[in-house]
Amino acid sequence: MKTTLQKINSFILSVILVCSILPVQVNAAYEIPGICQVQTDTGASGTVKTMDYSYDHNTYFSLRDIAMILKDTDKSFSLEITKNAISLNSGGGYAPVGMENAPWENNENPNITLRRNEFALDGQKVHYYTLIMALPPGDYDCFIMAADLAMILDVNITVPSAGLIQIDTQTPFSVSPAALEESGYFYGVNGVLAGNATTGEIYYEYQSDTPYPIASTSKLMTCLLTMEAVSAKQLAFEEQVTISDAVAALSASDDGVIALESGQQITVNDLLLGALLPSSNECALCLAETIAGSEEAFVQMMNRKASELGLSQAVFFNCHGLPSFTETPIPAKCQNRMSAEDMFRLVSYLLKVYPQITDITSQKTATLQSLGLEVRNTNPLLHNLPEATGLKTGTTNKSGACLVTSLTADDGAMAHDLVVIVFGTEDSIERGRVSALLARYALQTFHTGAEKPQSPEDNAVPGSLPTNAEAAVDRILRTARKHG
Repeated sequence: MKTTLQKINSFILSVILVCSILPVQVNAAYEIPGICQVQTDTGASGTVKTMDYSYDHNTYFSLRDIAMILKDTDKSFSLEITKNAISLNSGGGYAPVGMENAPWENNENPNITLRRNEFALDGQKVHYYTLIMALPPGDYDCFIMAADLAMILDVNITVPSAGLIQIDTQTPFSVSPAALEESGYFYGVNGVLAGNATTGEIYYEYQSDTPYPIASTSKLMTCLLTMEAVSAKQLAFEEQVTISDAVAALSASDDGVIALESGQQITVNDLLLGALLPSSNECALCLAETIAGSEEAFVQMMNRKASELGLSQAVFFNCHGLPSFTETPIPAKCQNRMSAEDMFRLVSYLLKVYPQITDITSQKTATLQSLGLEVRNTNPLLHNLPEATGLKTGTTNKSGACLVTSLTADDGAMAHDLVVIVFGTEDSIERGRVSALLARYALQTFHTGAEKPQSPEDNAVPGSLPTNAEAAVDRILRTARKHG
C-alpha cells in the first residue's frame, strides 16, 4: 500500500484496543468498569464510563455519557433506553438523567450480559451488540463499542494519547484496513477480502489465498447449481419437491433448522429461501437430492463446478457445510474448505450470471408459502447498511463465524456489486463488526478511490461479464430501474 494513502483519516483500532482504561475493580469476572476522557473538535469534553467485556480493552462506552458530550454539537442525539431496548434519534436533543460523565463508584461492579438488544436508529431497526445496565432510580444506560458508535454517528474517532479519545464531528467515518492490519486487528480472523465483483477489482485482502473451513457459506455453491438447473429447465421455481427420509432425518437432528417430514411437498423456490435465509441444512440437502439424485452425486457436481471456475483451493464434502465424518474405522471429520479469494471468484460469478439471487438474499424475512412459515435472514448487515443485498452466513466450531456480504453501489452509469468476505472470526459479534468495517471501506473505496492496492487489470476475475444473454439483460434492467 502506498505510504501517502496510509495517512488518510481513518478509524483507528486503538479506539477499541489501545485506549488506556483505568480499572476500578480488576477482580471483575466478566465486566471491568473503567473511565476515559473524551473530547470533540468543538471543544466539548468529559469523562466517559467504560466497560471491558470478557477481555481487557474489549471496551464498550457509555452512550449516555457520550450523548451528554455531543448534545450541543452537529452530532447530538436523543436517547430512550429501557431494560432491553435502545432508541437513538440523530439530531435530537438529549435529556440528561443526572448520572452522566461521573466516574464509577468504587463499590460498583455490574454484572451485565452482552446481548443483541432491540435497537432502533431514527426509527429503523438495526443490529448492534450492547450492554444495558440499570441506573437509580429506574433509568438505564447502554454501553456500545466505539467502532459501532462511529459508524452510527458517521464521525471519525481517534486516540491522540493514552486514555483520551477524540471525536471529530465534522469528519465522516472512514476506515483503513491497512491500519487495522498493522495494529493486529485481523489476527482474530482466518481470512478476509473486499472487492468489486462487477469489475473483479480487489480493494483489500488478508490471508485470502489460504483455504479454511467455510461452514454454511457452502450453500452459495448449492444455490449456484440450483440456479443452473432452473436455467437449463431441469427444474422450475414453483415445482413441488417431495421430502425424502434423509432430509426428514436431518431436519429432526440437532442440525435441523426447519421442520420437514418425509413425504411432505415443498417448492424449489421455498427450498432456496430456506437454504439462504435461515440457513436450513435440510433445504440444501433436498435441493442436492432433487438436482443430482443423491448428495454424493451433487458433491461431485460442486467440486466439478469449482474446478471449472478456477477455484483452486476449494473442496466440498457436502451440500450444506456441516462437518462430515468419513466411513472409516477411525472416522475423519471433514469440512468444506475454500480460500477467501476463491469465494470472491464464486460470488462474482454467481452475481454476474444470476444477479436475481439478491432478490432472495436481500430479504430480511420471507414466508415459505409451501409451509406457511415465516423465516428470518441471519445476515445482520441487512439491517445496518442500506446498500447490503446479501449474501450468506456460516458457523461451525472449526470454521468460526463467517459472513459473505454483497452490497450495491452506483457509479452514475451502472450498478456495481461489491463483496466482502470474512472467514473465521471468534463469534457472530465480531463477524458482524469486521464485516461492517470492511463493507464501509468497500463503499468508501468505490466512491472515493482511496487506498486501492492495484489496478483492475491486475486483479480481474476471469469471466467478469455475464455469460448468458438473460443475465446481461437482467443487469441492464436492474441498472435502469435504479435510475428510475
